[in-house]
Amino acid sequence: MAPSVNIREKAIALIQDLPQERLVDVVQFLENLSASPELAGEAKLIRVITQNPLTEVQQERLVELRDRGEQSPLNEPEHQERLSLEDQMEAWTVQRLEAMIKLAELRNTDLQTINQQFQPQTATNA
Repeated sequence: MAPSVNIREKAIALIQDLPQERLVDVVQFLENLSASPELAGEAKLIRVITQNPLTEVQQERLVELRDRGEQSPLNEPEHQERLSLEDQMEAWTVQRLEAMIKLAELRNTDLQTINQQFQPQTATNA
């Protein structure tokens, strides 16, 4: 049984009100609801590729520690914090690359194409 138009309109309205950073989660959830096993696997790979393991606060802290470390030596707790954050990013980078390779195989395309599809979008000056 197909959902009524009112339910679809409500779903669309809810999605339109979501912040941009939540849209990836919503799309992945919807894909998983309707996906074949192959598409569900693709959605999982996309999740690994797109979800940074660090929170925004942790990312800002890592940038701060990197910048400060360039100016002068960090104290030991700060140094350990930076190493921990760097290790998390490095592990994610390896997982991300592995997921991109698998996704390229699933889509029967090359890694460069997948890499271009998942590059962060930057604002351009008009």
